[in-house]
Amino acid sequence: MLELRDLYKTFNPGTVNEKRAIDGLSLTLEDGDFVTIIGGNGAGKSTVLNLISGAIPLDSGSICLDGKDITSLPEFKRAKYLGRVFQDPMMGTAATMGIEENLALANRRGARRGLRPGITSQERVRYREQLASLGLGLETRMTSKVGLLSGGQRQALTLLMATLKKPRLLLLDEHTAALDPKTADKVLQLTEEIVSRDSLTTLMVTHNMKQAIQYGNRLIMMDAGRIVVDIRGQEKKDLTVRDLLEKFNIENDRMLLSE
Repeated sequence: MLELRDLYKTFNPGTVNEKRAIDGLSLTLEDGDFVTIIGGNGAGKSTVLNLISGAIPLDSGSICLDGKDITSLPEFKRAKYLGRVFQDPMMGTAATMGIEENLALANRRGARRGLRPGITSQERVRYREQLASLGLGLETRMTSKVGLLSGGQRQALTLLMATLKKPRLLLLDEHTAALDPKTADKVLQLTEEIVSRDSLTTLMVTHNMKQAIQYGNRLIMMDAGRIVVDIRGQEKKDLTVRDLLEKFNIENDRMLLSE
């Protein structure tokens, strides 16, 4: 499904602020993999997602999705293959537009635009059903401006928008980090339901070890732009936070992660 080969990325090369963010990283994902990515600050987690999405250019290496080399594709052309939810609930939606209008934009991702009516009655029925599945009451507020929603409601809507047209790859960049614990748990439950229902291949960056262990079928730990731990199957099911700390020898690493 996804193959990353020898990725390198350095920020501010040739200056005093030079930073090697990704250092020869290679990774292969199978169709339907739900991979959690964990690591300390500056490990390169979000940079990997930015490279895959085309938000920043590679220095060298290649990115293949479904057997197609997308390394040279600009970000807007990759968008039709990818769904993404960011850490900031304010990103990923248009605050001054209504809920149904945001969903309509997501539904047309990668498609040609014409002069047809903006939202059809059939679409409204579908959007209402999809919103009802979130259990947040948003189906009764279809015309409400998204900027009026709470952070959790907005993040749940962004997740729905990212998966409305089944993406080949779903990228979740610490998408619950800005939410309170109760709301974060709700969004994570919705994430697991949607990923499982649609068998979405998913990369989820998190700073929370328990989340990384609980969700997905595979766990990757990064450090200094490299993958240093890659666990899956029964080994992941049996994993504990203590095991993870010992594997990475980060007992006293204050930058890492809430247990």
